Order: sequence, then C-alpha cells, then structure tokens
Amino acid sequence: MSRNRAPKVNLRLRLYGVLLVFGVAGSGLLARAIDLQVLRKDFYQDQGDARYLREVPIPAYRGNISDRNGEPLAVSTPVVSLWADPGKLLESLDRLPELADALNIDADALLDKLKQEQHRDREFVYLKRHMSPEKAQRVLDLALPGVNQRREFRRYYPGGEVFGHVLGFTNIDDRGQEGIELAFDHWLAGESGRKRVIRDRRGRVVDTVEQVAPPQPGGDLILSLDRRLQYLAYRELQAAMAQNRASSGSIVVLEVGTGEILAMVNQPSFNPNSRRREDTANLRNRALTDVFEPGSVIKPFTVAAALESGEFQAHTVIDTSPGTLQVANHVVKDIRPYGRLDLAGILAKSSNVGATRLAQGMSNDHIWDIFHRFGFGQATGSGFPGEAAGVLSAPKQWGPVEKATISYGYGLSTTALQLAQAFATLADRGRMRAPSFVHGADTPSSAVIDPHLAAQVSQMLETVTAPGGSATRANVEHYTVAGKTGTARKIAGGAYQSRYMSVFAGYAPAQNPRVACVVVIHDPRAGSYYGGTVAAPVFSRVVGGALRLLNVPPNASPGWPQTMVAAVDEPVAEPVER
Repeated sequence: MSRNRAPKVNLRLRLYGVLLVFGVAGSGLLARAIDLQVLRKDFYQDQGDARYLREVPIPAYRGNISDRNGEPLAVSTPVVSLWADPGKLLESLDRLPELADALNIDADALLDKLKQEQHRDREFVYLKRHMSPEKAQRVLDLALPGVNQRREFRRYYPGGEVFGHVLGFTNIDDRGQEGIELAFDHWLAGESGRKRVIRDRRGRVVDTVEQVAPPQPGGDLILSLDRRLQYLAYRELQAAMAQNRASSGSIVVLEVGTGEILAMVNQPSFNPNSRRREDTANLRNRALTDVFEPGSVIKPFTVAAALESGEFQAHTVIDTSPGTLQVANHVVKDIRPYGRLDLAGILAKSSNVGATRLAQGMSNDHIWDIFHRFGFGQATGSGFPGEAAGVLSAPKQWGPVEKATISYGYGLSTTALQLAQAFATLADRGRMRAPSFVHGADTPSSAVIDPHLAAQVSQMLETVTAPGGSATRANVEHYTVAGKTGTARKIAGGAYQSRYMSVFAGYAPAQNPRVACVVVIHDPRAGSYYGGTVAAPVFSRVVGGALRLLNVPPNASPGWPQTMVAAVDEPVAEPVER
C-alpha cells in the first residue's frame, strides 16, 4: 500500500509574495505621505488650522473723558467675559451646578440657556459679561470643557450721578448710548485689532501665533465742564429740591465770552455706572430736552426789542396804571398798581402791563426777529443728542392777545440751555456763541444786537437784584449781579394748572461778566413758588461759588448789597387757554 506525500512548499515564492505585499503597502504609504506632505500640504494645513488656529479680536481701549482741569470723568477698566461652546459644555452635565455656583447664577437657568433652540447649532454663547479678572479666573480654574474667556473693557464714571446726564453711558459692548458718550462715540471708540492663536482641544488658548492688526485706541476728550462747579451746582440743586419739595430742576452755567458749559445738572438724576435702568424718564438731560414757557424771564428781550425799534428809549415812561390792561377778551394783570415806570422799572418790578404796552408799540415781525436772533425757537448748536429747539410761532399767527402774552413769557417755549445762551449773549455785549461741551473749542460769535443796546439792558437788569427789585436774593456778596426772575403756571392735560415753575437767569459780575447761569425749579410745593424766592437764592450760591473757584476778583464794595431785603412779590400772569 503506497503513502500520499504532501506537496512540496515553495518557500521562495511565499517570500517573494510577502515582499510584494509589503512593497505595495510601503509604496502606498509613501504615496500617501507625499500626497499629504507635498501635494496637498496646504489643504490639510488649513484643515488643521481650522480646528486649532483661531483669529480672535483684540479689544480697543475707549478714550478717556476728563474735565477742563484734567480730572477723570470717564475711564475704561479691563474686564473678562466668559463664554462657552454649548455642545462641549453639555457633555459635562454633572458639573453644571458647580459652574452655576461659581458664576452666581441659577443652575436651571444656565441649563435652559445652553439648551435654547437658537444656541443649538452655535459654538459661542456668553455665560457672563464684564467680570473682574479675579472672579473670572476662579471660574476658569474649574477647567470645564468648552468654557473660555474674552478680554474686554467696561466704562467707569467716577462722578456717578453728578455727571450722569452730561456724560451719558455706553452699552455692554462699549458703544455710546446717551450724552457725550453718544455724541462723540466716533472719536472715543477705538478700532479693535485681531490676532491668531492656537487653541487646545478644550478651546483654551495655548499660544499666540501672530498679531494680524494692532488695536487702535480711541481718542481722549477734554470737556468744558469744571468738576468743582458741577459738584457745587448738583449739591445746591439737590438742597433746593428738598427744601421746596419740587418735582424736578436744572442748572446751567456758561462761561461768558467762550460759550463753554462749565456745569449742567438735573434732578432727578441717575447713576451711569449701574446697568439697571428702572426709570428711563430720569435718563433725559432736562436742561436740553425739556421745554417750558419761561414767564417773566423773557422780558429783557422784549425790552431789547423795544430799544432797537426806536419807538422807545431807556428813559421812556410807561403808565401801567391801574395795574390791569384789557387786551381783546383777556385782562393783563400786575400784582399791584406800579404807576409810571421807565424800562428799567418794568424789569425791576416785572410788570406784565408794562411789557404788554411795549409790545403794542412794535410790529409782530420785529418782536419775532429779536427773539429769533437770541436763539428762541431753534437748537443752540451744542451738538448734544436729543436737544429740543423750543417753540416760537410765526408772527403772522399772533393776534393781539398772543402778542401780549409772548411779551411776558407765555405762548413760546424754551429750554434751560437756550435761556443761558440768550443771557450770555446779553452779557457779552450782544455777541452770541453756540454753547460748547468741549474745552478750547473755537466757537465763532455773531452779533445779535448793537453792543450799546445790550449794555443798556444789562444796566437795567442790575436794578432787578438791587434793593427794591424782585430778586435781591440773587445777589452775591462782593459782586454785582444782573438777572431776571420768572414765575409761570404750568400746563398739563391741555390746560393750565395751579402748578408753577420758578426761574432765575442772570450773570456776574454785571460790568464785566464771567459766568451766566440759569436755575429752573419745577413744581415747588413748600409754600413759595416765586422765582425770586425759590430760584434766585440757588443762583446766588452757585454763581458765588463759581466766581470764587474761578478766581474772579470782586467788583463791589464790601457789604454789597447794602440791604438784603426780602424779594418783592412778582406777578404771575394769567396765561391764555389755547
């Protein structure tokens, strides 16, 4: 019986086969390496960079705002905003309570935020904005997946609510929203830069590759405000509001000769450092946005119109007896019969009958032209956002009653800044300048009336604060003062109410004015409501402090005025219902 022998194995052939397989595999690997490293190197490099190389913004520093003496009013401080990739962060659900506790927010609210539909396909969701670097670092130390940081700047206002209405504020992205921050946003806001960084698999920056574009910081801004005067005006306005139980008020202080705004304050105010805006009505700068019928404070411009018309002279005597005047179906009244008054007497006694007699001797067009030249019915040109123009109706619309009431301050409306500009124009010998918030701005002036006429009106306005005038409480010891009181009924719901507005506008020193100031107090409810008793004392304290802080030498003998008598009751004209 024969045995089957196993076929003889060709070891050489097997060896060649194995070598062939390895050779083909090696060639494939070599080809693939050449493809990856040489032929398609740029493609795969871009793909890798897309996963680990990022271009991130470099925040720009917003320019500082300072007062005329270099005191900081608005500065930017570095902060950190934390953000997350929701997909990566949700992979660690068990650690969300830990993150929420570090962020001081509710864990359920954080989870809901991450799961929101609009965030489902996003890789970037803010967790918390504008944290201090120390607090943010404590969160980053938790090493949670997908949690990252972005460095930013936050605006800080050292003066708080004292400067709130003028400076305004920025939003969370550091863009101006109100006030100077909005008006000069193009100048203050810098231009963000860009840089390329390498991130690890958790999204953390491990290296900076290059700076693509450097950040361009914003420009600094020097305002015309004087920090000392601003605090003084704010303190005095607060005290006056409390003393008179008033609802609101404004003070504006201008530098005569330059038009620069030295102080501007309002009540109620707000703190621009707070992100909470519970009462938006308090955000508006009432000195520029709120219009009101000025009352008797308008009479100096009626007198200026009378002098320029040539129909009246400073010594012209007007008979105001018997203290009333019938104009069509309306009766103009004074608080008492003043008899015969010259033009200075009309201002000193604040005679409505006298102002009406002057208006009746002039054309509608002439009165309107003078008022318009002094800036009523038009914006001042300050450039402040939201400034109101006031109302001065066309002269062809005036009947006899409208003409009479306009002469003593009803039927037109103005702002506190417009009044300050008009009185500064009288103080500067009839030359008008647009009010400016920028220190050193070259503001051109234009002639409004003849300097001689402006000087005449100024001399008359000194009698208002002299003993026997309606505003002796506006006087400043050692300085002469020129000014005018105003008391007007307020309109609400389309009808005039038993609510009043108290005003004093003036300037000092009277012969060589340095500052002009307007004080407006709305709804005084503590008893007195006359401009001479409510607004004039505030003017005295603010202007007195301003003259001393500005080192203006006294121009009156010690003890001036000789007799500090109580203010004379001033007439509150009955407005015409329209």
